[in-house]
Amino acid sequence: MRTIQFREAIAEAMSEEMRRDETIYLMGEEVAEYNGAYKASKGMLDEFGPERVLDTPISELGFAGVGVGSAMNGNRPIIEFMTFNFSLVGIDQIINNAAKMRQMSGGQFDIPIVFRGPTASAGQLAATHSQAFESWYANCPGLKVVVPSNPHDAKGLLKSAIRDNDPVIFMESEQMYGDKGEVPEGEYTLPIGVADIKREGTDVTIVSFGKIIKEAFKAADTLEKEGISCEVIDLRTVRPLDHDTILKSVRKTNRLVILEEAWPFGNVSTEITYQVQSQAFDYLDAPVEKINTADTPAPYSPALLAEWLPNQEDVVKAVKKVLYK
Repeated sequence: MRTIQFREAIAEAMSEEMRRDETIYLMGEEVAEYNGAYKASKGMLDEFGPERVLDTPISELGFAGVGVGSAMNGNRPIIEFMTFNFSLVGIDQIINNAAKMRQMSGGQFDIPIVFRGPTASAGQLAATHSQAFESWYANCPGLKVVVPSNPHDAKGLLKSAIRDNDPVIFMESEQMYGDKGEVPEGEYTLPIGVADIKREGTDVTIVSFGKIIKEAFKAADTLEKEGISCEVIDLRTVRPLDHDTILKSVRKTNRLVILEEAWPFGNVSTEITYQVQSQAFDYLDAPVEKINTADTPAPYSPALLAEWLPNQEDVVKAVKKVLYK
C-alpha cells in the first residue's frame, strides 16, 4: 500500500468526489492560485478550473453564506477556512443557517455542505490562532463534527462528509498536513460516527482524537514496557459520538482516561465522562481522568506552550493514577 501525506489525502478525497459529481466545488481563501494555504488543494485549479475552485476575499461570513445558499439550491460546496479560528467571523451562517435550515424549512431543504480547515494549536500562533472548536460546533444540533488523526481516516471520512446531506464540520491541523500514512489506491469511504480502536489493551481505556492522540500512542508504548496494557480509541467523529465503542471498552478495562486538546470546561471529554458514569458506573474501578490544556488562552512562548499543551507524560501519570500505581 502506498504512503502519502495528510494534505495529499485531503486533495485526493476532494478531487475524486469532484470528478464523480459536478455539483461539488471548493471555495475559500487561497485554495486556487496558491494551491491552498497548506497545499491541501494542490493541482485542483488546473484540473477543475476557476468555476469549481474559487479563491475568495478575506470574508468568512460572506463566503460561508454563499456556500449555504448554493447548498440550498442543489450544489455540494466544500468551504475551506484557512483556520477554524477565522470561522468565528462566519459562525452565524454555520449555526443559524446551515445547521438549522432543514428544521426551519420543514424538511424542504438539505444542506450538503462541508466546512473544513485546521483547528487547535499549531506551534507559536498564540492566543487567537490556537483554539480548539470541536466542542463548540458539536454543541449545535444539525451539525456533524469529524476530526481525523491520520491520512487514511482523513480521506475516507472526507469523502463520506462530502456525500452527506447534512452540514459537516471537518477539522484538520496545520501540524498534521505533512504526516505520512498508508492510504489505499482504490475507492473507499469510512462511516461518520464510528470510532476506531487503534490499539487493543486490557488494563485501561484511553480515548482521544485529532493530532493530540499521538501523545496517547507514545504513552501507551512507554506504559507497555512497564507491563501496562492500554486500549487506545480514536473517536474520529465527535458528533455523532460513538458511545457504544467507548462503553464496551470501559466494561472490559474498567478504567478510562480521556485526552483532548481543549480547554477543561464543557468539552468533549466532559460529555464522555458523563455518558460513561451514567451508563457504565458499576464497571469503573477508578474515577474517570480527563486531560486537557491549561485553562488559559494559548501562550506564545515555547516554554509556556509546552506547559499548556497535554503530553505523553500527562497521559502516563493519569493512567497510573487510575491504576492506583
